[in-house]
Amino acid sequence: MLAIVAGGALKANAQELITLQKAVDLTLQNNLNIKQSQLTEALAAEDVAQAKYNMLPNLIANPSGGYYFGKSQVQGAFAYATSTLNINGSAQAQVTIFQGGQLKNQILANKLILEVDKSNTAKIKNDLLLNVVTDYLQILTNQDLVTASKQQIDIAQITLDRTQKNFDAGSQSLADLSQAKAGVSTAELNLTNAQNQLDLSILILKQYMEMAPATPISVERPDISKLTNIPTVFDANQVIKTALSINPDIKLAEAQQETYLQQIKIAKGNYYPTLSLFGGIGSGYSNQAKSVTGATPTGKIDTIGAVGATGQVVVAPVFNPVLTPISFSSQLNTNFYQSIGLSLQIPIFNHFTARTSVRKAKLNYENAEVTTQLAKVTLSKTITQAVLDLNAAVKRYASAQQTYQADKDAFEVIQQRYNVGLVNSLDYNTSLTNYNKAQTDMIEGKYEVVFRSKVIDYYLGNTITL
Repeated sequence: MLAIVAGGALKANAQELITLQKAVDLTLQNNLNIKQSQLTEALAAEDVAQAKYNMLPNLIANPSGGYYFGKSQVQGAFAYATSTLNINGSAQAQVTIFQGGQLKNQILANKLILEVDKSNTAKIKNDLLLNVVTDYLQILTNQDLVTASKQQIDIAQITLDRTQKNFDAGSQSLADLSQAKAGVSTAELNLTNAQNQLDLSILILKQYMEMAPATPISVERPDISKLTNIPTVFDANQVIKTALSINPDIKLAEAQQETYLQQIKIAKGNYYPTLSLFGGIGSGYSNQAKSVTGATPTGKIDTIGAVGATGQVVVAPVFNPVLTPISFSSQLNTNFYQSIGLSLQIPIFNHFTARTSVRKAKLNYENAEVTTQLAKVTLSKTITQAVLDLNAAVKRYASAQQTYQADKDAFEVIQQRYNVGLVNSLDYNTSLTNYNKAQTDMIEGKYEVVFRSKVIDYYLGNTITL
């Protein structure tokens, strides 16, 4: 039982190791923004299929049946009845032969919209990729800052212990002891802030991966010091030229522009007539429909006229017709009809709706052109700034390294002199503060160079790895 409990505890406390590649893969697999964009793609694909189906004939069947009370016409006869059962059925088919090219242009437009949605999905994935890499590097930075903060606490605690002994021996004042205690408190506060920043950056990474916040993870730490292939020199113009041909933002803007161009062609189709081919069949049945199959004499004589020359009256016997109900199948055959023809609809005046549609489509296209140009200009500015930021980061890191080494050497000397009482606590704490800040600046500078270089790789379309 103890073994089972211990094994369960180890399993509960096990942390999932997240590498940069795994973080990227989980983000692309689970992120809800990507899934939502992919669903939009699927809807656009259905619109493409429907636009193709619109080229097919339209077929409609209209069966009907009813029992009618009161005076109503008998189906298939020139007679009326007070109550009748009528059953009718018809089917019509219609296919559009010409509609100003709108059907074909709509297919092309829907395909372009599908490409826009695909470009948007690629853009979302690309942006998330950069965000994941950025946050991953931020986690590594924060981890180093936490380690540095713990080291600063150790140094501050050693200083406090030594000051406490000197104070007890009467060689240092209460002010020196208070400053040493304040140094420990400050170092602990720095650790708390660094740990909070680390926890926040890990939480952001979990959100990108759609992972539960309480899931324990650990981030793999690549050895940044061994990354000797980090390029730091780029030609901004060359990077811009490459990015303009592959960047998802530009592809998205250009695809939207093509879509609006196609919408102009669709709108112009409203100026043309619509030619359709139609055909239909139908028949009907009535329970009151009868046919004359004979006659029976009534014994009555009826005057039907007179001879004009003599005035002699002409009479004839009166007969009652013998009516036989017409069968269902016979009525269907007798009442069966067919139709075929062409229908032409010519637009003459439609309140200028066609003209307005064309003008709006052209304005939308012009707006899309401006949007594309803005996207290109924005990308060019961003890349230029990214190259300048990389150059500045390289210089800052070199300066931070020099400052760190100088402050480290100075602190070691001050610490030795402080231990023998040749330096007061104020100078010692000042030197310690400078050393801690130089260490923090160097850590941040190291990761900033890596990050700025990876940003350029992102715009060049290179795979981002550590």
